Amino acid sequence: MIKALRGMNDLMGYEAELFAKIVRVCESVARNYGFELIETPKLEQTALFRRSVGESSDIVGKEMYEFSDKSGDSVCLRPEGTAGVVRSFIENKFDKAGGVRKFYYTGSMFRYERPQRGRLREFHQFGVECFGEGSVYEDASVILLLAEILRKLGVKTTLKLNSLGDSSCMPEYKNKLIKFLNEREDRLCEDCKRRIITNPIRVLDCKNEACQSELATAPLITDNLSGECKSEFEKLQEILLANGLNFEIDKRLVRGLDYYCKTAFEFVSSELGAQSAVGGGGRYDRLVEFLGGKSTFGVGFAIGIERLIEILKLKEAPSSRSGIYIGAMDEAIVSCAFAIGQKLRAITKTHIAYEPKNLQKHLKSADSKMAKFCLCIGEDEFKNASVWCKNLEDKSQDMVKFNEIEDFFKDRV
Repeated sequence: MIKALRGMNDLMGYEAELFAKIVRVCESVARNYGFELIETPKLEQTALFRRSVGESSDIVGKEMYEFSDKSGDSVCLRPEGTAGVVRSFIENKFDKAGGVRKFYYTGSMFRYERPQRGRLREFHQFGVECFGEGSVYEDASVILLLAEILRKLGVKTTLKLNSLGDSSCMPEYKNKLIKFLNEREDRLCEDCKRRIITNPIRVLDCKNEACQSELATAPLITDNLSGECKSEFEKLQEILLANGLNFEIDKRLVRGLDYYCKTAFEFVSSELGAQSAVGGGGRYDRLVEFLGGKSTFGVGFAIGIERLIEILKLKEAPSSRSGIYIGAMDEAIVSCAFAIGQKLRAITKTHIAYEPKNLQKHLKSADSKMAKFCLCIGEDEFKNASVWCKNLEDKSQDMVKFNEIEDFFKDRV
């Protein structure tokens, strides 16, 4: 038997309903914030992610689905969404046109990592990207957008906030950090030793307990911010508090790539047990330039849909009964039941049985489909131009005339 690939799951039933609900809420809120839909390909040139995500990252080094196509070109299933949106932004010459462009996206991402709860090899993200707006108010806006999504979904989170500074304060800080790390290199894990050379900021994000102990006194970027960066970070906090959003300053929250600057944020939740991020983002004013475009402000976030599904499954019971089931008890009446079912499909979800059955079998079928109403037409009902109707929630029964059936259900479904 052919099975799905490991870490690539089918989505159906209640989980599919939750997926659709999450996407619906995300898209609705994003549109209200002025973002418009963008769809980018799942397959891109590998070079796009090597340049954007970075050669030194675990994503590029260990986790990408990378291969050569029939032309010999190196291509890759996208591991994240931002790079493809930036590539499209540049390819369509929006960087040269100027102005502000705001996009949202939903789709599959792919990483070859160990599958675990809420994290798969094919997973889904919702994200937003804003280009051309350098104001700290837009940083606050995308944070508030994500907070509103989580609030509407009923997911309890804590906002973690930090500033990464910019090109005026980061070089001096990196030198201080590298000096600190070199003095302790022999007590750090192998990944951290490698990152001292390739990506020293990422060392602060190491989850190894021994490394965390060594890094307790490491210099922090927030202690090295320029006057402008410090002022903007304080303004961001002021805007968020004025709009009713509390946060925690996390001085170790980092984005380890050179084009990230200033605002970095994550929303973390403890609803699955250990605290883990459900979404996050930040400002990346140099990414468009890194990928060959004209220097352009950028800020955005991504949120993991599978992680949200796992949280909502703990909080919500599966959907209650809904819709209508209709069937006939005689072969000659099936066409009549079908015609009535078609009318009801204009009002609500309707299941139509194509084979005649006795009443008990129709009731059993309606129950298995979690229908709210079971409608059945037998010989007597057909002669009287009526449908027998049972509400499977409160067990009430009615006889409804064919010509009154649409009005009967308008206020009941």
